[in-house]
Formats: sequence, structure tokens, C-alpha cells
Amino acid sequence: MGEIADRYRRRADAFDRKVAAIRPDQWNNPSPCEKWTARDVVQHIIDMHGVILRQLDRTLSAAPSVDEDPVAAFSSARADVEAILDDPSLASLECETPTGRMTAEEHIDKVPSADLPLHGWDLARATGQDDTMDPADVEYHWSAITALPVDLLEKYRTPGAFGPGVEVFGPEVRIEEDAPPQDRLLGFIGRDPRWSV
Repeated sequence: MGEIADRYRRRADAFDRKVAAIRPDQWNNPSPCEKWTARDVVQHIIDMHGVILRQLDRTLSAAPSVDEDPVAAFSSARADVEAILDDPSLASLECETPTGRMTAEEHIDKVPSADLPLHGWDLARATGQDDTMDPADVEYHWSAITALPVDLLEKYRTPGAFGPGVEVFGPEVRIEEDAPPQDRLLGFIGRDPRWSV
């Protein structure tokens, strides 16, 4: 396994633990993502796994829906993506993406894998779990996001720029300069680190 596959598995493990810890009465809790419940956050993660598969002319395997069994739904989507990462011939396939041509594993690293820690925070906040992100992920995201060209960053902040209903980042939330790195990252992508249910 390579670095990208290892990173994905570590992030997916952390997200999976959060999904498994949600009580039945918490699934309709609001999340920091406006208009989304905890269940919607998990559905979004699964949907983004499906987007990656479509780039390779594949689809998500048959699985219970998020309404029926969120843990099983995520586990199945995760297995589909891991099958790509574990197959060098699939991982190295090039595909067109909204931000340019890249290999399947690079696309996985930049989209569903990158989403896991950030939406894991959303899920934790929505359901009263530990919302501490792995410091390696905070550093990884901060380096990647602050290095984006200004025009691409603006596109990320523009609702619908990557398709109908797609919002990548919200408007920046101003955070104190001496705030912890996780809080500064969250504010930069449009989350309020002080948000609570």
C-alpha cells in the first residue's frame, strides 16, 4: 500500500468510528453544514465516493441505504474506494476532474479522503463526540488550502461552481490569529469552530 491508501484508511477508520458511535436519536441532529443533519453528512460522504467511482465507469456496490443502516452504507462505499486504491492498474488510471486531469488515487486523495476529517468534525459536533482532528490532517489541509491560487479558492467559495447544489467552502469565518490550528483551518473553509447543536 502507498501513502495515499494509508492516509485514506486512517481517515476512513476515524470517520467509521464516529458513524458507529451515533445514537439512533441523534441522526436528525443539525450539523455545522447548514441545512444538513448528521445523516445528511454521512450521505454526502457516500455520494462523493460514488462521484469518484463514476469517473472510472464504476458504481457503488449494492448496500443498505443511509436511512436503513448508516454504518453498513459507509462501510460498503469505503470498500469500493479501497478496491481502487488496492489495484495499481485502477489507482493509476487517469481521469478528468473539475480541477484538472489526475490519477484515480490522486482524485481519491483530494476529494473523498480529504472530506473525511472535515466532515468527521461536522459529525462529531452534531452528535456530541470528540471533534479533535488528527494534527497531521490539520497540517495537510492547511498547507493544501492556503496554497490554492486565489481564483481557484474563490471558485471553491462560489456555490454551484462545481455543479448544481455543490458548495465546497463557505465564506471565511474570521478566527483569532492565535487560535489553535484546527480552529483556524475550520474558519478558513467556512466553519465556525464555536458552533454547537
